[in-house]
Amino acid sequence: MEVKISFNYYPHGKKKALTMSYDDGQVFDRKLVEIFNRYGIKGTFNLNSGKFGAEPYVSKDEIKKLYEGHEVAVHTVDHPYLTLIPKEELVYQIMEDRKNLETLVGYQVRGMAYPFGDYSHALAKELKAFGIEYSRTVNSTRSFRIPSNFLEWHPTCHHDQDVIQKLKEFKDVPEWEQMPLFYVWGHSFEFDRNGNWDLIEEFCKMASFDKTVWYATNIEIMDYINALKSLKFSADGSMVYNPSAIPVWIGVDGEPVKIDPGEKIYLK
Repeated sequence: MEVKISFNYYPHGKKKALTMSYDDGQVFDRKLVEIFNRYGIKGTFNLNSGKFGAEPYVSKDEIKKLYEGHEVAVHTVDHPYLTLIPKEELVYQIMEDRKNLETLVGYQVRGMAYPFGDYSHALAKELKAFGIEYSRTVNSTRSFRIPSNFLEWHPTCHHDQDVIQKLKEFKDVPEWEQMPLFYVWGHSFEFDRNGNWDLIEEFCKMASFDKTVWYATNIEIMDYINALKSLKFSADGSMVYNPSAIPVWIGVDGEPVKIDPGEKIYLK
């Protein structure tokens, strides 16, 4: 008897995912994190370790506790235009930021956002040599598609780009869409500068506690997609093995089926 296999589930059989990404690590992150935590939203915070403690940036002593439950990622030491600096400076800006952040948070920092959104295809290809596995641009796609290249990860939109309307579209994504991902980015200081903290509050409230949505950090999204792609099937499709370190869900005859790390299951 043939079974129909599909690849359209996030963890726990969720059909959609939401992730947030905020840059620079200014003190306004404190309020933003509090809002995220209240509504169960997960975010990635891209930090410039060379600015810690200077006005108006967060201090290094608060990093681990402030961003607990979220992800800390590279934004370079000093926030330069990366396509305009020598190779030696590029190595310093990325590797030193990684080292500084890892010392503070106690886990491997594997993600990044390009300062000023400045990047090139050549630069993106170099990042793996620095232990960077994904990097976010500032190029809005206005779509809910998974990136084809995580080192040139284009977000759905900035929070000032009609984000509430985009959320409504996300909630009404048609069933045939495969693993829609809503990715919002910005800077927390923009809410203070523009006097629109109510915008992110309303967004998080509207987006929160949806049973069809997986709320995840950038690295969690990337790790899951890579684990899903790493599944090993037998030639006749009767067996599947999960060689990754995290559980993965696939669709079997329209129902989500969990495959644990290192597990082999029979599908028919």
